[in-house]
Amino acid sequence: MAAGYLTCPLCGFEFEKLDTLCAHGCPLGALCNLVRCPSCGFEFPETPRSVSWLRELLRRESPDYSDLPVGVRPVGELESGDRAKVLCLGAKKPTRQNTLAVFGLVPGAEITLLQKRPSCVLRIGETELALDSDIARTVLVQRIGHDETS
Repeated sequence: MAAGYLTCPLCGFEFEKLDTLCAHGCPLGALCNLVRCPSCGFEFPETPRSVSWLRELLRRESPDYSDLPVGVRPVGELESGDRAKVLCLGAKKPTRQNTLAVFGLVPGAEITLLQKRPSCVLRIGETELALDSDIARTVLVQRIGHDETS
């Protein structure tokens, strides 16, 4: 079975196919094309690999930020050590927004970029959070000037 993330169309829960009951010894697993959500129990057909691969390829395209206001940029365009205020989390999935909020990454939060490579690492208060580059592209911030006081 191919490992990969699935999203339940009923509750929006993201999970790995390996976390499902189907992957742990279902006697009909080889014949069945349904996946059961571990959160709500809803069964749905797994998206064919070619469709999910194409969807992932299209999702990874860089968003067009040419029409953003001056000073508003994705967090990955900051330099190490820069401070910024979070303006927007562009995550389309509520589950991802909720996960980021648990770590304090919410609109209005002040962050410091600690590193850009291999992943984008932010300090939010006393928390350090590493973001995948795809997620970092969706977080829009406004840089706080070095001449401003805290």
